[in-house]
Amino acid sequence: MKYCFGVDVGGTTVKLGLFTVEGELLDKWEIKTYTENEGERILPDVAEAIKGKIAEKLLKAEEICGIGVGVPAPVDKNGAIERAANVGWMAKEIKKELEELTGFPCVIGNDANVAALGEMWKGAGEGEKDLIMVTLGTGVGGGIIIDGHAVVGAHGAGGEIGHITVRDDETEACGCGRKGCLEQYASATGLVRLAKRYFEKNTKNSILTGKEITAKEVFDAAKAGDAAALEITEEFGAYLGQALVNLAATVDPAVFVIGGGVSKAGDILLEIVRKYFYDHAFYGNQKTKITLATLGNDAGIYGAAKQVL
Repeated sequence: MKYCFGVDVGGTTVKLGLFTVEGELLDKWEIKTYTENEGERILPDVAEAIKGKIAEKLLKAEEICGIGVGVPAPVDKNGAIERAANVGWMAKEIKKELEELTGFPCVIGNDANVAALGEMWKGAGEGEKDLIMVTLGTGVGGGIIIDGHAVVGAHGAGGEIGHITVRDDETEACGCGRKGCLEQYASATGLVRLAKRYFEKNTKNSILTGKEITAKEVFDAAKAGDAAALEITEEFGAYLGQALVNLAATVDPAVFVIGGGVSKAGDILLEIVRKYFYDHAFYGNQKTKITLATLGNDAGIYGAAKQVL
């Protein structure tokens, strides 16, 4: 039997999984992410956790195919990054360092690309080779898979879907410094921004009036038929749908997989995005499916392991 490890490095925890090469998840666990001193402990902690699991499971070194890792930053073709702010890393040769610490071959990828690989391999996109994953959380992330391989790009920034421009009259800056990015409207924080702007201009009665508005509250109100919430979510869906229409015309994926915290809104999210997409998509993209991710927080470890294989 051959095995591999999938590692998903996040700002709070590092998720790890032990897999067979066929894709069966045998064990998963988490360790704390220590970001102090430019995250100097993270890779040694990962190496120690993997060595500990190998000893616990009585595995032999020759049975381990390698270690796949997803990190929250663009990754170059040598497995190195310029920086990963939310884990404290500055310029770092992750592949080289982790291989020296473990003795096993390592493959490093951007976390969103890695999650997309996971959904393609064992999730909502299983059986497909051309897929785009869009993660709607605090920001908007993405991963583009063509013929089974992640689009990394010349600078490691391929698939940065959240920074597609969908509005050219925006006055507020996105976290990236630009204005009018998809992330400013289709993330959880973006939906809240749309809601606040809506109520600044409208006095329509709403069950959201007087509440601390969150993305969940907006979608719950829309599900309840609240007219204001329905208008807000329609606007949200138009921005996201516009981005998907343009991506489809460029890449022609078999399926869009939508994940992240906002995707927990479920069917109502799919309805509003599908409506815009199929009303506006190029005729050659009308067969593209739009569905929800199924692996949840495990997509990263699945995709990280898939990189090795």
